[in-house]
Amino acid sequence: MVQPSDIVQHMEVVGSDGGHVGRVDHVVGDEIELTKLDLTAGLKHHMIPLSWVDRVEDDTVHLNRTKEVVKGTWRTKI
Repeated sequence: MVQPSDIVQHMEVVGSDGGHVGRVDHVVGDEIELTKLDLTAGLKHHMIPLSWVDRVEDDTVHLNRTKEVVKGTWRTKI
């Protein structure tokens, strides 16, 4: 099981299809906040639940959803 401490700043986050989702800014509670300075993020912070994390391997956070599903359902931080 992945622990929040396994996920650190600047790690790449990829979907189950290998598609780039973003980069980790930090972990807040039970969510990962993605950096807004990634063009994929549209210059906004997005939040994804830790429950979407399949594994952390080779300094990369691998999700259990495809890039398109993640982008369609992530929460935009206001």
